[in-house]
Amino acid sequence: MKKSYCPIDTFINVVKGKRKGTIILHLYQGDKRYSELVKLLPDISERMLTKQLKELETDGIINRTVFPEVPPRVEYSLTKLGREIHPVLKGMFKGGILFEKSIDGFEE
Repeated sequence: MKKSYCPIDTFINVVKGKRKGTIILHLYQGDKRYSELVKLLPDISERMLTKQLKELETDGIINRTVFPEVPPRVEYSLTKLGREIHPVLKGMFKGGILFEKSIDGFEE
């Protein structure tokens, strides 16, 4: 995580990326295994999902827990910081719905 000139830019730089916000919103509802996240996010490749998960872990937003089993089981969960940013992402979600409605209004 790198500081920007403005805290808004710092926040956006951390959560921007292919479906990072959606990943955080899903993990807010509970810990998820990698295979669950693959099913919840069918519009991105597994390679991209892995990349986004690693970036979120590096930025301290999510935890990755590997269980010593055969085959290995991996679960992802939100850190305290990840849970704290949830209200902001939820607000962005609601804002996105407003924008989508306005786009639909222009298309009619």
